[in-house]
Amino acid sequence: MSPEPAGVAPQEPPAERDLTTHRRVAGVLETLALHHVRPELRQLPGAVRTAQAAADALGVSPAEIANSLIFAALGADGSRTPLLVLASGGHRVDTAKVASLLELDALERADPDFVREHTGMAIGGVAPVGHPQRLRTVIDVTLGRYDRVWAAAGHSHAVFATTYDELIRITGGQAMDVA
Repeated sequence: MSPEPAGVAPQEPPAERDLTTHRRVAGVLETLALHHVRPELRQLPGAVRTAQAAADALGVSPAEIANSLIFAALGADGSRTPLLVLASGGHRVDTAKVASLLELDALERADPDFVREHTGMAIGGVAPVGHPQRLRTVIDVTLGRYDRVWAAAGHSHAVFATTYDELIRITGGQAMDVA
């Protein structure tokens, strides 16, 4: 690295942005506050779009990451409604099993436009709460094995600590074995 020219002060690295002021993160925090939750919020140094990336950034196992996965639930009448599955990052969701347990025709992985339309958030930052309308939610029972789990907070650089019981309470979600 070459020295700065004479008379020019070295540039400081850009200050870390306070994501609590980000529109989506603020909305998630507001919704959590309505449920009397003041979470531990962590801003991560980079985007975490996978459970493994989030786990690495937090120093936990992928199973302790509550992935917010949006699916299109297909009804017998051809309708497509959003279904939020909060799944442990330690395994994959068995969509046929979940569809059968919920008496749906099928579950399809939602595309980014469908996700943003129904959550207001981009894939990688979808939180369990803070959506334009409350979503039907399923919560992976595997998350109950951990004292604390981490969920996205409305932005791919922000996560918050929560618990399995708290996720059920704040989302009105249905506990289910999703793997």
